[in-house]
Amino acid sequence: MNFTGIQNPEEFRVVTRAHIIAWRDDLLDRSLSSMSIRHRLSALSSLFEYLCEKNTVTHNPVKGVKRPAVESYEGKTPAIGDHQARELLDAPNDNSLKSKRDRAILATLLYHALRRDELCRLKVKDFKQERRGVPHLKVTGKGGKTRYIPLHPAANGLIHDYLDAAGHGHEENEALFRSVSNNRDKYSQQPITPDGIYKLVQRYSIKLGFRIGAHSLRATAATNALDHQADIAKVQEWLGHANIATTRIYDHRKTRPEDSPTFKVTY
Repeated sequence: MNFTGIQNPEEFRVVTRAHIIAWRDDLLDRSLSSMSIRHRLSALSSLFEYLCEKNTVTHNPVKGVKRPAVESYEGKTPAIGDHQARELLDAPNDNSLKSKRDRAILATLLYHALRRDELCRLKVKDFKQERRGVPHLKVTGKGGKTRYIPLHPAANGLIHDYLDAAGHGHEENEALFRSVSNNRDKYSQQPITPDGIYKLVQRYSIKLGFRIGAHSLRATAATNALDHQADIAKVQEWLGHANIATTRIYDHRKTRPEDSPTFKVTY
């Protein structure tokens, strides 16, 4: 709206394909990544499709506008190795409330491939779900979509340890993972934030000699599951992806050096 000078919603009717192309070129000149520009064009196209459906505009001017090619459909988020994942799980190594919470958070991320926002939204009752006699996590993903993920036994035990120490396991409708300002603070009501999760993962990984964010744990979990013959369609559901093409971005198996044809060559 700023770019085209639109002041009110009715003026969307005057937007033409030329406006869209000029906006795309302006985004390119601002050195935005190809993926960011594609996302913005896609969002605008979705808006015009909605307006068409409501008979507010006559056509979608974004249709047919060439979108910049993405550099690669290979995920840029690095997946860590199995030994690094094990080291990360063991990194919070004392008996404090904070360490118990952090172990539970790292296990929940590494065993269930949750997004940061999804983990922060977990309530105590979401940890206590059961389906066909198997403990499950109830996860609220993008767009409010709910999925149920079987709870890994290792994560289950660590979450129980954390709740026993924190003392809020009976507060069904409150946040599962909460902020801890110091080792004695057992009564914080505030849920941990996505930024807090990011800093937590980064802090422990730096101590171990590598630097990653929380999203790397999602990529690691997906890669590990695929490495161990998990069906990619099941992994898609597990990750909460609408499109299997997105799941393939998380498949880092083809990037492993040991699988390169280089090491198949013998003379």
